[in-house]
Amino acid sequence: MTQPPTLPACCAPLLDHWPLPRALPGVQLLSTRFDPERLDPEDFTRWGIAPLKAVNKRQTEFLAGRICAHEALRRLTGAPLILPVAEDRSPCWPAGVVGSITHGAGWAAAVAARAEHWRGLGLDVEKLLPSTRADRLAAEILTPAELLGYAELPEAQRALRVTLTFSIKESLFKALYPLVQKRFYFQEAELIQHDADGHARLRLLNDLSREWRTGAELEGQFALFEGYLLSLVSIPR
Repeated sequence: MTQPPTLPACCAPLLDHWPLPRALPGVQLLSTRFDPERLDPEDFTRWGIAPLKAVNKRQTEFLAGRICAHEALRRLTGAPLILPVAEDRSPCWPAGVVGSITHGAGWAAAVAARAEHWRGLGLDVEKLLPSTRADRLAAEILTPAELLGYAELPEAQRALRVTLTFSIKESLFKALYPLVQKRFYFQEAELIQHDADGHARLRLLNDLSREWRTGAELEGQFALFEGYLLSLVSIPR
């Protein structure tokens, strides 16, 4: 395999690990920590990535996410590639590959797999919300069914509920959007099941395409680590 350029100083060594509860055959997950204070603008040139006109934080998280995707592709296919950006701002994965990139609060990751085995992957990371912010966002993110019993939960559980629901619906969008080519929002799906082991299930509340209709259910999973919540929705072939 072709060796990649030297890792930028703003990125920690890449980790090839699986923090989620259920391993997925053939899926590569790479992650890194990143520090915007250590960004060198020349890193974009060295990696062949078009620089962004943005603040350091946005530039660094974009760079870190693309480097994780590059390594995931290299391990999956042996062909390193920097993903271009589509008109809708989503990453353009090569033919025969599905994947997803996420970044937030100094942590970035990418997943990739062969399309012959997986139709869609959606990955999202979030910092756990403080309860006061979770309460402000709850009505926007949670459906009426998801809000049942919410007010009676302890603060920490309310914060976790909103963070999880937000994150896994973001993962759902990333997994389904390439298939339906239609934007949809928090109130168009609901989290119908989740457990302490990190398994989750979602249901669509609106028709998104002829295949993906109201009532369709999808599997998800999540993990908590160091104040982050990582979620993944996967659609097998």
